[in-house]
Amino acid sequence: MARLLPPESAAVDVVAREIGVGAATLERWRADALSMPARERAWTAAARFDAVLITAAMDEAAKSAWCREHGVYPQELDAWRQSAKEALAEPEEVRASPQQTARERRRIKELERKRTANSCDRVWRSWPALRSGMAREGASDAAATPQSDWHAAWAVA
Repeated sequence: MARLLPPESAAVDVVAREIGVGAATLERWRADALSMPARERAWTAAARFDAVLITAAMDEAAKSAWCREHGVYPQELDAWRQSAKEALAEPEEVRASPQQTARERRRIKELERKRTANSCDRVWRSWPALRSGMAREGASDAAATPQSDWHAAWAVA
């Protein structure tokens, strides 16, 4: 719905095809949204960014006039500007150095090796118990029955 409202004001037919809703339904929804006060309308992220770009070079008087025309408080516009700055600054701050990436890659490999070793160890230790369980369930395979007390001791572990 926000795409149909200012400042984006996309064509109803285009939005109707994109989302699979009839154009008449979208027109009705748009009329309902336009009848609401501007303060209650939702701004998409793209529309907020456009507003920040449009008003960036304006002086305070022009910016206030633009805000009144579009139903936005100047404080909201400032908050959107700050949000955009933070979003654009994050990738540089979050990006890891090549050394950090190499260390993390080595650490991941080591943890995967340990996990695999632990899994294999657990299976190895439980193997006699699995064979004992198969024998109790009536498995006919002779190799599946305990052959000695040693197997029975492992079955308990």
